Amino acid sequence: MIVPQLSTETLVQRLRYPQGKIRVVIDTDTYNEIDDQFAVIYALQSPERMQVEAFYAAPFHNGLSDGPLDGMEKSLDELHRIMKVLGREGDVPIYRGSGMYLTGTNMPVESEAAHDLVERAMQAEDDDPLYVVAIGAITNVASAILLEPRIIEKIVVVWLGGHGLHWPDTREFNLFQDLKASRIVLNSGVPLVLIPCMGVASHLLTSLSEIRDYVKDKGPVGNYLYETYRRCHDNHFGYTRAIWDIATIGYLNHESMTQSALISSPALSDDFRWSVDPNRHLIRYVWNVRRDVIFQDLFRRLGEG
Repeated sequence: MIVPQLSTETLVQRLRYPQGKIRVVIDTDTYNEIDDQFAVIYALQSPERMQVEAFYAAPFHNGLSDGPLDGMEKSLDELHRIMKVLGREGDVPIYRGSGMYLTGTNMPVESEAAHDLVERAMQAEDDDPLYVVAIGAITNVASAILLEPRIIEKIVVVWLGGHGLHWPDTREFNLFQDLKASRIVLNSGVPLVLIPCMGVASHLLTSLSEIRDYVKDKGPVGNYLYETYRRCHDNHFGYTRAIWDIATIGYLNHESMTQSALISSPALSDDFRWSVDPNRHLIRYVWNVRRDVIFQDLFRRLGEG
């Protein structure tokens, strides 16, 4: 794969906190967990900050799916369900993503999502990049880069993937599912904002009591999110759950919601461990999320909706 090499100056400029309203697409394994639903709705309830142009259904395989194709189709259905609950059916296009993980380092998986991302990215002006919020396996995004490497000049990827660099391993679900895709994104030089799970987004804990108090009565969407949370666990006594994916939307909504730094892109080993090489290209690494500020923003926006 021959990829354009962005200069350090260009990377630094692209990885600055974005000003004004931004164009966004969201790549999500929406049926896999309950946090994707919160993140999708959080983004849609932030119209002054982001224009959500498309949703891409990402593959996943665990106890909730028979395989990556089934996971992708279930996520597709869940995205349509969310838009129906919001009363916004047809407002934002929803595309089928990959039904499998990458089988080779130079072999994209063609899908509606990958092709739409290429087309949408290549239409972006040089001073108005497309922000790609990825909150699942990074297969669709990696495939788009393989299909048209020039998109790295047109996009900024904000990915919830892996664990903190200080963590003993990085066997996190989004990253672990597709090692080849994860490496392609990390190695490509695409402007990347990496938000780790354990050690960073893991601070975004909430409870059924809090969701009942601040979400449940916020109209149909509040009831949908409340029931989604309530069903996620059999016993909510003393129980909290991380709503990981809202870290990506919090990062984009306001600079004060996270803390980050420019670092060299970490390399990913076969046994899912990070290593750091100071000679690699820069990425933005989010090392802290302000839990209360993000949830306050989310709850406020649900009330406004």
